[in-house]
Amino acid sequence: MTSASNFLLFIPLLMWTASSHHMSSTFYDTACPNALSIIRSGVNSAISKEPRLGASLLRLHFHDCFVLGCDASVLLDDTDTFTGEKTAGPNNNSLRGFEVIDSIKSQLECACPGVVSCADILTVAARDSVVALGGPSWTVPLGRRDSTTASFNQANSDLPSPASNLNTLISAFAKKGLDAKDMVALSGGHTIGKARCTTFRSRIYNDSDINASFAASLRRICPSSGGDNNLAALDFTTRVFDNAYFRDLPVQKGLLHSDQQLFSGGSTNSLVMTYISSPATFNSDFVTAMVKMGNINLLTGTNGQIRVNCRKPN
Repeated sequence: MTSASNFLLFIPLLMWTASSHHMSSTFYDTACPNALSIIRSGVNSAISKEPRLGASLLRLHFHDCFVLGCDASVLLDDTDTFTGEKTAGPNNNSLRGFEVIDSIKSQLECACPGVVSCADILTVAARDSVVALGGPSWTVPLGRRDSTTASFNQANSDLPSPASNLNTLISAFAKKGLDAKDMVALSGGHTIGKARCTTFRSRIYNDSDINASFAASLRRICPSSGGDNNLAALDFTTRVFDNAYFRDLPVQKGLLHSDQQLFSGGSTNSLVMTYISSPATFNSDFVTAMVKMGNINLLTGTNGQIRVNCRKPN
């Protein structure tokens, strides 16, 4: 009788353990009730000092999820025996916001040591950045865990280039389970932030589908050689999350070649026009795509770890 009753007690325990490994927006409510407010205040503080950091934090999450999944692999520093993703072509001297994540993580470690993953910090910080710059909010499922490794090679192969054509963009996103609508909506994240001259030089000197006066103004910022790190705004309201990015495309003022490809006579033209006429549809599709992207190849349950320092495995 005793063994049978112990067995019956064991069944719900097993079920609870299994279900606790599932993603949930309330994942930290008991173990770290202030987690979300700590992340939000860290993000808001950083953006109030430098608004561009909102775009940087959004991009950090994107570059994390597209390489091995949303596992904070992008945050791992290189060592003598390990090459991470930070020095891969799309990331080197380009990704920003690492110190913001470090600061938030150290506050969380003080409040509730070993509880909140770096992967979840990245995901929530991306959402909070969009909200801070006037964009939509959404509920983030939580419970991601952190990788112990990274992939320099996959960062080079899987992150879409600013020189990509439309079919290349569609394929790169499809590889991650994201469809063309997700791709266009997520590209709308370029409504905030700036890009370096090196990412748009070829467009302003070589592309024909570019507004002449727009190209001329950009050539003053970005010479044909040198000035690689000079910055230009990705749309004309760079500090506000809105649909201005899409309004730039029909008048051939997409900053990157990959931006203008969304309105180049191809399959995504109509979606761009929808987002121009309906900001609410853009916001809704963006949120849907962000949640989908935030769920790529997650480590949950007993997989991975909760890094104490986001820059290195425990």
